[in-house]
Amino acid sequence: MDDLHGLPAAPLTVAAGQAACARLDVAANVATAAALVRRAADQGADLLVLPELFLTGYELPGIVADPATCTLSPADPRLDPLATACAETRTAVVAGAPTRDPETGELHISAVVLGRDGRFAAQYDKQHVTPNERAAGFGAGSRGCTVDLDGWRLGLGICWDSGYPEHARAAALGGCHAYVVGAMFSRGSGERQRATVFPARAMDNTSYVLLANHSGPSGPYHGCGGSAVWNPDGTLLADAGAAEPGLATARLQPDVLARARAEDPVLADPSLTAPVRPRSGADV
Repeated sequence: MDDLHGLPAAPLTVAAGQAACARLDVAANVATAAALVRRAADQGADLLVLPELFLTGYELPGIVADPATCTLSPADPRLDPLATACAETRTAVVAGAPTRDPETGELHISAVVLGRDGRFAAQYDKQHVTPNERAAGFGAGSRGCTVDLDGWRLGLGICWDSGYPEHARAAALGGCHAYVVGAMFSRGSGERQRATVFPARAMDNTSYVLLANHSGPSGPYHGCGGSAVWNPDGTLLADAGAAEPGLATARLQPDVLARARAEDPVLADPSLTAPVRPRSGADV
């Protein structure tokens, strides 16, 4: 197939992390995140991804009640231990955290990205917030976010974003090679969602998919764990299972990505760029 978006030149090792987090204790959760960065680095990871709202826990009422304490900003000194771990290990991190718009004061469920040097690199605000999150006082983000790391383009998502196929598809059509999601999927129905949605997103877009999920109680939920990485054909590549704490570490390979996109050229179909025509109808 025509190489629509270009491919990375070299492999990238990624890790999806899970661990219990402390309720609304940013310092404790940053320390846990820093320890996971170092553990991921020991396994050769270039990037660690952590679950949704990992730095506070999925504690919506508590965050809303005290946003000055619970939200984080790019320059927040409480992130320093995590930044140090990234810089010392040369490992980037995507960490789930609540943020507040400095102009409007609107609350967001965000992913904060620190680069290999420990410096703030990007922030993605969840675009598909749930009805409960809206009711609690969180607003939706207005745009997607792509992170470039060693030639790999990574499209960020947070939990319910992954339930909308067009969200991952937009990342793939924008040139992303992997779809990277931090989430809170709970025991029961969340386990079914995890097992169904993420291989589907991989197959939909012939992209690697990574999920970092909570593995313990947080807010009203108990995360089901199962942080994992899927191949571009939807097969499972690595799975942390119920490990506490745990990592799913995998090596993303350019040749695997190229082969998947050659065998199933879904991103090159002309219908993706053709004008939308009105539907024909019939009485039945």
